[in-house]
Amino acid sequence: MPNLSFRWRSRPAAAALERNVDELRTVVIQLRRKLTNKEGYADRLEVLLRARTERMDELANTIATLREQNRRLNEEAEHLAAMVARPQLITAE
Repeated sequence: MPNLSFRWRSRPAAAALERNVDELRTVVIQLRRKLTNKEGYADRLEVLLRARTERMDELANTIATLREQNRRLNEEAEHLAAMVARPQLITAE
């Protein structure tokens, strides 16, 4: 036979426990909402970070291309300056 010797809580104590449970449910709901908001915020930050990183990579590639172009132009300018600086041989006819 099962043991039925438990004590029933008094009505005021049960009501207080029910209030406490309701308050805790409210807190849980609020915390879940805050967590959801923060997760959404973190997701948006990750998207922005990814976009920013991609843009930085694009700009780094542009910088590398421009540096190479500047190097070639400098070489060409030096070559042309050397050509101008050479004395011209005038041939007598």
